[in-house]
Amino acid sequence: MESTSSVPLGLDQVVAARHAIANVALQSPVLRSHVLSGLTGTPVALKLENLQVTGSFKVRGAANRLLALSGEERARGIVTCSSGNHGKAVAYVAELLGIRATVCVPEWVDSSKLAAIRRYGAVAVLHGDTYDAAEQRSYEIQREQGSTYVNPFDDPLIIAGQGTIGLELLEQDPDLDTVLVPLSGGGLIGGIALAAKSANPKIRVVAVSAANARVMFESLKSGRPLAFPEEETVASALSGGIGLDNRYTFQLVQDYVDEHLLVTEDEICEAMQFAAVELKLVVEGGGAVGIAALLSGKFAAHGKHTAVVVSGGNIGLETLAGIKQDGARGGEGR
Repeated sequence: MESTSSVPLGLDQVVAARHAIANVALQSPVLRSHVLSGLTGTPVALKLENLQVTGSFKVRGAANRLLALSGEERARGIVTCSSGNHGKAVAYVAELLGIRATVCVPEWVDSSKLAAIRRYGAVAVLHGDTYDAAEQRSYEIQREQGSTYVNPFDDPLIIAGQGTIGLELLEQDPDLDTVLVPLSGGGLIGGIALAAKSANPKIRVVAVSAANARVMFESLKSGRPLAFPEEETVASALSGGIGLDNRYTFQLVQDYVDEHLLVTEDEICEAMQFAAVELKLVVEGGGAVGIAALLSGKFAAHGKHTAVVVSGGNIGLETLAGIKQDGARGGEGR
């Protein structure tokens, strides 16, 4: 099936990304969860990107983007913005490739994520009390340095890299007919949906957003990218805007995603606890939203062979220990 989106991105680019990043990113495992299957009455599989290199799916897109840089671009260095996961992934790949990297992060970034970014040799710049403020500073630094900006999600190479998850899922779970994917900026779900539906148009792709990180959700309702006030959330990996000048992911999500769900802070915290106690998995808030949709009953899985993308497991010990159903905060990053 050819791409049915107006976005100039197709299955060929995802396949190329898979070959490009093969020596950097892992093929993450799929866990068939008897516990979740029993609770929902239908087969449930978990795609465990929390076990990926750097602890999240972000290394896929980062590797695909950085490997495509020209020699001149590598020499000038790169700059990006993140609240944790993307910055960690970019820093890791930049170190492998010998590229100077600067990562702008909001001042509330989790200390373990900040330490990881610096451990991989990147310069971390703390700026502002919101993700969007840090993002604006990253644009300023890019202009000052003349470096290459690496967008966390709205970039065809990033999207294609994340889409490799979709290719793997179809091979690992051939009977799949529904996939639940965390939604933030749209790079992850856009890539997965493109890959999955290009191979099997009947697959349903369901987006799950945190209720306190609903910029894309509200933008889709309005039919255009919106700016939206940031709220504190345990799923901080899903926070931040999508860009009023969004070029790719908004359209991809519009074109390919079949259903959109919101889960609350309490539901996310319950899912994180469930993952730790029942599944023996460390899952960050942003990575737990699909599990939250199942446990809360907001997604009716009965009769559907369902996969849930567990997008990351980057969470500090203090945050994990403090998770309560009344809504703990912090811990992971975009």
